[in-house]
Amino acid sequence: MPKLFSYGTLQLENVQIATFGRPLTGSPDTMVGFELAPLTIDDPHVVAVSGKAVHAIAAYDGKETSRIPGTVFEITDEELAAADRYEVEACLRVSVTLASGRRAWVYVDRNRPGPEA
Repeated sequence: MPKLFSYGTLQLENVQIATFGRPLTGSPDTMVGFELAPLTIDDPHVVAVSGKAVHAIAAYDGKETSRIPGTVFEITDEELAAADRYEVEACLRVSVTLASGRRAWVYVDRNRPGPEA
């Protein structure tokens, strides 16, 4: 099963139900080498589901001290495809190694995706 790391709205139960049809169970972890930046959301569906017109987006800066806490979820391939549909065009899904050593998919800034992209 794929692992998905979320640091933002995919951690919200209402977004999970709207996107996956169920609440997810996960465990905490951290992204290293990324910082959060604001991202204005123009997609009305995403704004309606999340309740937010500005989301946080992970942007690679390469600093060991830059860390983004979040949650790792085990999801199905179909749920990963649903997450792809939920995320906006400014995001790119990449596989990263988290602080725990686990690898997971995560959505990052398309313009600053990091070396693993």
